[in-house]
Amino acid sequence: MPVIREIELNNVMAAAEVLDLQKKSYRIEADLIGTDEIPPLKETFEQLQNCGETFIGYFIEGVLAGAVSYKKSGEVLDIHRMMVHPDFFRRGIAGKLLAEVERQECHEIIVSTGAANTPAIKLYEKLGFVRQGDSVVGNGLVIANFKK
Repeated sequence: MPVIREIELNNVMAAAEVLDLQKKSYRIEADLIGTDEIPPLKETFEQLQNCGETFIGYFIEGVLAGAVSYKKSGEVLDIHRMMVHPDFFRRGIAGKLLAEVERQECHEIIVSTGAANTPAIKLYEKLGFVRQGDSVVGNGLVIANFKK
C-alpha cells in the first residue's frame, strides 16, 4: 500500500533519495523542453537541504516514487517542485501528491513548469489549474504559470 508522508531533509538518507529522484525526474523535463538550464538539475545536496521548502513524498514499498515541495506565504501556497521517478510514470502519483498539498489551508495555489512540458501542462489543467500566462527566465526558457 502506498504511503504519502512528509520528508525530513535534515535526514541525510532522505535528502539523498530526494536528490536522486530530482535528477531523474527533471532530466526528463530537460529533454522535453530542450535545455539543461533547469535549476533542480544543478542543485547541490547542501542547497537542497537548505531550500526551506516542505517536501511530501509518495512511497511504494518503501521506495520514493514521487515528491512535491512547496512554500506557503500567507494564503498562497507556491509549489516549487513536482517530481515522479520515470519508473513510476502514468500511475497518478503527481495527482495524488497535489491532492495532498491541496489539503493545506490556503486561498490559492500557484505552480510553474516549462511551457514545452506538455505532460505537466495537461496534468495541471486536468486538475483545475488555470494558465496565467508565460514568462521568460534569464536563459530564455519559457515558463508556463498556473493558479488554482
